[in-house]
Amino acid sequence: MATLSTVSWSVSMREMSDYEEGVEMIGDGIRHRVPPAGAPDADSLSLNSEAPALHEVKKLLENDNASDLVEEERGTGCPLPSTPVDFVSLEREMLQSGVGEVGDNIDSTEDRAQNENMSYKAWSCKAAKAAWTASWNVCHFHHLPQWLQDNDFLHSGHRPPLNSFNACFKSIFRIHTETGNIWTHLLGCIAFMGTMTYFLTRPPYETKPDDKIVFSMYFIGAIICLGCSFAFHTLHCHSENIGKLFSKLDYCGIAILIMGSFVPWLYYGFYCHFYPKIIYMSMVMALGIMAMIVSLGDKFSSPSLRSVRAGVFAAFGLSGIIPAIHYGYTEGWFNKVAQAYLGWLLLMGVLYILGALFYAMRVPERFFPGKCDIWFQSHQIFHVLVIAAAFVHYHGVSEMAVYRTTMGECRAQSAIY
Repeated sequence: MATLSTVSWSVSMREMSDYEEGVEMIGDGIRHRVPPAGAPDADSLSLNSEAPALHEVKKLLENDNASDLVEEERGTGCPLPSTPVDFVSLEREMLQSGVGEVGDNIDSTEDRAQNENMSYKAWSCKAAKAAWTASWNVCHFHHLPQWLQDNDFLHSGHRPPLNSFNACFKSIFRIHTETGNIWTHLLGCIAFMGTMTYFLTRPPYETKPDDKIVFSMYFIGAIICLGCSFAFHTLHCHSENIGKLFSKLDYCGIAILIMGSFVPWLYYGFYCHFYPKIIYMSMVMALGIMAMIVSLGDKFSSPSLRSVRAGVFAAFGLSGIIPAIHYGYTEGWFNKVAQAYLGWLLLMGVLYILGALFYAMRVPERFFPGKCDIWFQSHQIFHVLVIAAAFVHYHGVSEMAVYRTTMGECRAQSAIY
């Protein structure tokens, strides 16, 4: 310790000696440092001196071109930033916005920007393009935002918020919880469009213009319902506002399908009974408008009101029991035609009600949580039963139309019956 102290004292004394040698008195106690021997005079230094640092500064100033900055600022595309860029934070924000694994398309963005000497303008434009085309991964139910959480018995395979119509429509070709719902009603919509095209292109001697108008009401109702359902299941993950909008359109489409289903069978069922036909059609239209008004409420689409939604539309459909009983009484309960059509009508009602029960009770995923995430979930079964009921109804009404249009003129009937 004594040796170490001696060495430290010697070093300090030597530094003081060097300092005093570099200082001289200039009068009145004022001192200034004397430059070391051989050092250039400060007054003689200039940009042309041989001082290495000043020489390098001169070269940088001569090579600097301010027009490059002007051209950058006047260019098109992504603007230059006004603050330093944190590449890591930017990439994290892109991931949180639902873009997906941007890192798969932009390899180590910070290193890439440094190695290739890219400006932030060029990097940000390329990053935005890569982010736009980046893929997304399905996620667990608990990782979804609250507005996308509908059926907690479906655990995995959910789409995240995509925030892009293009990405939503591309998702119909991927496997997730909505794949079955999308394709069932998309194919059903296409099937009804084809059926309507075939029906309306029949020559007049096969199908009268009045029949084409009546059946068109049913076809249009089915196409609107299935089309709105397809659009909702495709786009409801776009954003909360878009999801709510297409949810309302979906429910309105169901009401339109029910109204369209009543038109042909009331027309042919009461073919020769004008007043009952008008009364029942007016009643159906009023109930349909009321159902659509209720469907436009924001709370109507909440998961907690699933049973209420099923009950509203089931009650609307079951209101057809009243004209069905009237029809059976008018035609005679033992009339073969009446029995045949009422059989198809009964089958249609059973399929619709069964589908509503599957939907409301969320069977079978209720009993097998996490096992029906992709296929055979209740909503898919509901969709299939709706399409089956719609075609059963079309078959039954077609038979009734053939009978009514071939039986000749209507006989004198009571205005009530």
